[in-house]
Amino acid sequence: MTRHYSITVKGRVQGVSYRFAAHSKALKLSLTGLVKNLANGDVYIEAEGKEEDINKLIEWCYVGPPLAKVDEVMAVEDKVKDYRNFEIKR
Repeated sequence: MTRHYSITVKGRVQGVSYRFAAHSKALKLSLTGLVKNLANGDVYIEAEGKEEDINKLIEWCYVGPPLAKVDEVMAVEDKVKDYRNFEIKR
């Protein structure tokens, strides 16, 4: 069954290729959705797919790419939006 999670990542997560690394990880996990930077310095992810694969993405979010320093990850289950692919938004 397809699940949808909205994930907010706080910390030093902009300017460290977090979006690109999250995109790569999501593709490896066959997830759909999006990742984008927020004006307040956070990174926002919407991920859809199998729950176990989303959980792997959430676990990865706590670490992120090498230059990131993650302070907090908030993941909330939400309504499925039927994304067709996983995109990096500006």
